Amino acid sequence: MPIVSIIIPCYNQAHFLPETIQSVLNQDYDDWECIIVNDGSSDNTEKVALEWCKNDHRIKYLYKENGGLSSARNYGIKNSTGKYILTLDSDDKYEKTFIAKGVECLDKSQNIGIVSSWGYRFTGKKLFEPFKPDGKKLEDFLFKNAAIGTSLFRKMCWIDVNGYDEEMKSGYEDWEFYIRVCKCGWEVYIIEEFLFYYRQRKNSMRNIAVSQYDADLKFYIFIKHKDLYIENFEELLKSLLSIAHQNKKNEIKRINSIDYKLGSVILFPFRFLKNIFK
Repeated sequence: MPIVSIIIPCYNQAHFLPETIQSVLNQDYDDWECIIVNDGSSDNTEKVALEWCKNDHRIKYLYKENGGLSSARNYGIKNSTGKYILTLDSDDKYEKTFIAKGVECLDKSQNIGIVSSWGYRFTGKKLFEPFKPDGKKLEDFLFKNAAIGTSLFRKMCWIDVNGYDEEMKSGYEDWEFYIRVCKCGWEVYIIEEFLFYYRQRKNSMRNIAVSQYDADLKFYIFIKHKDLYIENFEELLKSLLSIAHQNKKNEIKRINSIDYKLGSVILFPFRFLKNIFK
């Protein structure tokens, strides 16, 4: 039985899948199985996945009706045999040393349930700004996701919290999963190396979640874990007031910017005419 089960959900991203699978094959840790979960794709995901399965017996393919990322991850994990689980989205990739270093962390300490790392955003061969998550314990995850959305964790953690929340179809399911794992007493370990690569896309699930569903998703998490936020009410209040204050500062900065003032001058005649016609 393999030590690590790598779960790759894929929904209409067959064109990115080969690069992601290749990053798995490049790992300097060999004791793994890779399960590609086709979440009801309408593209050629099945054809691409099966070609890779032919070349390596450790790569497996599953199909299910479309149910969202949480559903696909849960389905893959249910059909896995590994002691540890690595979730990996079908357009991202890991540096070749990540699994070996992650397994070493989990083997060393029974308190650690999840292992993540620092990472880069990328498009093609171009790297963008790095990001350095810093989550360790529950309090670090109260108001933000303090780890990468894909990570290495004990299968027991997933069992303890009954998997990913399949009601969360618009994003932040990883953040909410980490909250529940930490509530069970597990800790998160961040490898302070740039071992993860997140593909930067305008229509990525994360970007859509942040721009369109942020308030609704946070409300869902806060209500689901109401007991936790009541217990940490002062910290919650400070966080919300800090966000409001920062938004106000950003608005003042925007109004005082040269672009805004120049635009107001240029548009003044048009607004004047508009008011006359009204």
